[in-house]
Amino acid sequence: MSSDECSDVIHVRVGFHLTFDLPFTTPMLFVVEPQNRPGQQIVQTREYLDPSAGVGRWSRYTDVFGNSIWRVLGVGHTLQVGQDVIVQVPAHSDPQHPDLPKTPVEDLPDEVLQFLLPSRYVDSDLISNEAWERFGHIQGGWAQVQAISHHLYSTCSYGAASTSSTTAQQAYQSGRAVCRDFAHMGVAFCRALNIPARYVCGYLGDIGVPSTDTPMDFHAWFEAWIDGAWRTFDARHNKPRTGRVLIATGRDAADVAFTTSFGAARLTRMQVWADQVDPGFTLPDTWAPPQPRA
Repeated sequence: MSSDECSDVIHVRVGFHLTFDLPFTTPMLFVVEPQNRPGQQIVQTREYLDPSAGVGRWSRYTDVFGNSIWRVLGVGHTLQVGQDVIVQVPAHSDPQHPDLPKTPVEDLPDEVLQFLLPSRYVDSDLISNEAWERFGHIQGGWAQVQAISHHLYSTCSYGAASTSSTTAQQAYQSGRAVCRDFAHMGVAFCRALNIPARYVCGYLGDIGVPSTDTPMDFHAWFEAWIDGAWRTFDARHNKPRTGRVLIATGRDAADVAFTTSFGAARLTRMQVWADQVDPGFTLPDTWAPPQPRA
């Protein structure tokens, strides 16, 4: 087969280039690196972590959720960090399994029980009554979570009304949400219904859908543990999508914030990309992000 169109996979170029103003030397954490996972294979990668761009030290470690975390010491007044990656992912859209049953709590694996509990941004205990009144009668795990996703998509308009401290309940009550909020709300309703759910951050380009004029950004969705596996749901779009590239998972955004600074760090420029490319495409020999959208 000579192209991705004739195979079961596609290649997606994803990456970012961030610039920060730093008044002082500042340690920072970045949760930005996709890894090899089932259905996701890293083909090529290039980092932009140059001492001349304000990077004093750089290392990576694996956190308790299995995510790759960068430790960066910013030493200049300006810090620039970036990554450019070619990832192979399935050519089909998010799998749909509408008949999957709900697993009783007593039969859940030990390792997923933590994803039933409230967390920093997922105040599932505060929406428990509404969750059971609205969705408790629905039979089946998949059907229940899909009903949650459809409800959030239908009742919450997309728009920036939240802050970095907004919880799931607060976003739900406001009726406005960005992808981070949609993910938190989805996780909260699932946990309230005794369905383990986790927050997911990654990339999602306009693949197989009309492109928009909105500048590309990182994306967030959620996964629910249904019938023995983590299943993908995205209340922001509420329809299967192609080309997701998963970066990290956690209890909520506090576990997988794209950047965490231990000191003053002001983001002054951000470029993010996620586009399908030909299977023979290779990254430039030197750091060269794609041209931003017009």
